[in-house]
Amino acid sequence: MNKPITISIIAPIYGVESYIVEFAESILSQSYPHIEFIFVNDGTKDRSVELLEELIERKYSALKPQIKIIHKANGGLPAARRTGIDNATGDYIYHVDSDDWISEGSIAKIAAKIEETDADIVYFNYVKEYPTRRSVKKERSYKPNEQALYVRNMYNHLSFGTLCNKCVRHKLYTEHTIHTPKYGYAEDCFVSTQLVGYAKSIAYLDEDVYHYRKGNPNALTGQQRKKRKREYALNFIDLYLKYRDVPVEKNPVAVIFDDIVIQAAWYSIFYGLGLFEEYPWLPKAARKAKMRCNTDVWLASQLITKLVTLCRR
Repeated sequence: MNKPITISIIAPIYGVESYIVEFAESILSQSYPHIEFIFVNDGTKDRSVELLEELIERKYSALKPQIKIIHKANGGLPAARRTGIDNATGDYIYHVDSDDWISEGSIAKIAAKIEETDADIVYFNYVKEYPTRRSVKKERSYKPNEQALYVRNMYNHLSFGTLCNKCVRHKLYTEHTIHTPKYGYAEDCFVSTQLVGYAKSIAYLDEDVYHYRKGNPNALTGQQRKKRKREYALNFIDLYLKYRDVPVEKNPVAVIFDDIVIQAAWYSIFYGLGLFEEYPWLPKAARKAKMRCNTDVWLASQLITKLVTLCRR
């Protein structure tokens, strides 16, 4: 008899007093029995952890052997997730945010898809939950060996770069160096592109698993547009530099190198980010990069980018 698949659900906790009970109920009530629940207290100053502990005592005390509550000083979401990974023992890792929730019975469906396909990553749909409406974000279906296409599409917003719609084999984190970003914006996509790039196979589960709460005033998406674009560009320039000298056959993100430098150059021009001064090599790299359709930068903008960089030799 095969050993059952274990899934570690990792949930950082910070400032979610209003949502923690609903969230915790959604994961602790899952029917699948082989789950490790890891809550990382990222130095929250409210009653989030206290409410979580009260809920566990009141309704889920039988699950205590499967629950870990880890306390750490505040260090931000990427560091909290890394702490969770370092303490996880499951065969697969699933990252969730503690102001959202997941559908009833969804972990059992993810485990069944893993059993069926033995894929390194199972990915699925998610739902944006607004105060007065909801929007289902249906993922594209890729063949098991179309990781490179998935990576390009995630980077270019044609697929979802979020971690909350991916359950990932634990070994991808331990057998490879998965870098974390310097900045918070698009940190999911930064990590996801590496994981998918390293995966040997991927599998699509056509289920609405994750419910992403919109309207939280503390959410990062409320920042100014220019700051978001700058953080996005800086994160992926950093990713480009980390993998620039890695041979293509071992490089999980080489497929988006041209996209990264053209987009960074265009953002610098359009939003006045000053990236050409910070990265003197960027104009030349943008000139050499191939122009492509189906990217986050329109073809006309790609052409303008190349013309502008001709003046920056």
